[in-house]
Amino acid sequence: MGETKKAAPDNAELTFEEALAKLEKIVRQLESGNVPLDDLMKLYDEGNELIKFCSDKLSAAEAKVRVVQESNGEIAFKNFEE
Repeated sequence: MGETKKAAPDNAELTFEEALAKLEKIVRQLESGNVPLDDLMKLYDEGNELIKFCSDKLSAAEAKVRVVQESNGEIAFKNFEE
């Protein structure tokens, strides 16, 4: 039998860059037009999971970003959203 895909557990171990590379590969496969319908649906579902994973990673990183702002001659740190 072929390789079994376990999207959720495997994705939890991925870095953002690895998840993005997997997503790009899936997009290329889907755009090729040479994917049987059942495989297409599996790839689509996996792609959606990877999109959510990447989005969550970006949101977490954004929350940690602090912007340095000069204020009255002193350096002040602010959260990214401010």
